[in-house]
Amino acid sequence: MADRDFDIVLLGATGFTGQLTADYLSRNAPPGLRWALAGRNQGKLEAVRDSLGLPDLELVQADAGDPASLSDVARRTKVVITTVGPYLQYGAALVGACAEAGTDYVDLTGEPEFVDQMYLQHHETAVRTGARLVHACGFDSVPHDLGALYTVNQLPSDVPITLRGVVRSGGMASGGTIHSALGQFSRARQMKSAYAARRRAEGKPAGGRSSRAVSGKPHRDPVLGYWLLPLPTIDPIIVARSGATLESYGPAFRYSHYAGTETLRYAAGGAALITMIAAAAQVKPVRNFLLGKVAAGDGPDAAKRDKSWFTVDFIGEGGGTTVRTRVSGGDPGYTETSMMLAESALCLAFDDNPQTAGQVTTAQAMGENLLARVQAGGLLFETRDG
Repeated sequence: MADRDFDIVLLGATGFTGQLTADYLSRNAPPGLRWALAGRNQGKLEAVRDSLGLPDLELVQADAGDPASLSDVARRTKVVITTVGPYLQYGAALVGACAEAGTDYVDLTGEPEFVDQMYLQHHETAVRTGARLVHACGFDSVPHDLGALYTVNQLPSDVPITLRGVVRSGGMASGGTIHSALGQFSRARQMKSAYAARRRAEGKPAGGRSSRAVSGKPHRDPVLGYWLLPLPTIDPIIVARSGATLESYGPAFRYSHYAGTETLRYAAGGAALITMIAAAAQVKPVRNFLLGKVAAGDGPDAAKRDKSWFTVDFIGEGGGTTVRTRVSGGDPGYTETSMMLAESALCLAFDDNPQTAGQVTTAQAMGENLLARVQAGGLLFETRDG
């Protein structure tokens, strides 16, 4: 890709998370990084550029509804970052453009149906062109995917491994996340169909191995002491896909994913809330009412973000060995997400990563390189006693 104009183009730079990502790149870009901001509103792009204090930063006109402009962006850069969601509504054309152009792609999606549809539509093309299509490069699902990798690397690689991740946080969900979640709940049938079609298309892992996300049941964790509530997010799917492609996860890998609460009352309340939101999403007027209460581009101010936090505890077992680890950081929905997204793009652009192509996970595509980058960016990965 030596003839490309840019190393990285950021699409969606005028949105809330996009601006945070642009700010992170401006402060942490390696010397000589060739990057640009892309979007449909020239005036808003200029305002973001002015806020960064980078008057020479190039601006590129591109619109999620204009496939030709997206193809132009993909042909001009090594890596595209996009924060334009919900991705099921706005994201497909850009994935296709990157697959055709052999351009690496990263996004923030937590939408399983979108990810499965993109695999079915563009994985084979990306394998042919060498493009790496890496979804879920924010809080969905970097701490979980890399946390699982970090934990598995401390277990034997020739035995069955069981792993559970337990998420706790004190942060606000982004407006875009809420819009995406309501959209997913309203499309349960389509999501299940896309998942089944993908399973048929990709087949089983090589060498007789197996890797699955296992839905657990609410219970009290004997190691952590938290009450656990199964989390219906994309994270366990991503972790299981990493397990399917990486032999270090053993011949049979099983992953379960939970929210952790300190009391049974909070666990019960969380279950009731999820059930209520899922039910509300099925009724279009109610869904539209809820969507109208939260703008997709909205987010908390810096003071609120500074008070936010998250932890993901992992308990891994294999061959008679038990390992307990933790990934922790600050504001998950915005500050840490923008860091993880930017570092994923930088990792693809500059690091000596494993040879992969097609739709791949962060652990599969970047592994230890991205782990080192997000640690340098502030996430803490630690092995804990007990």
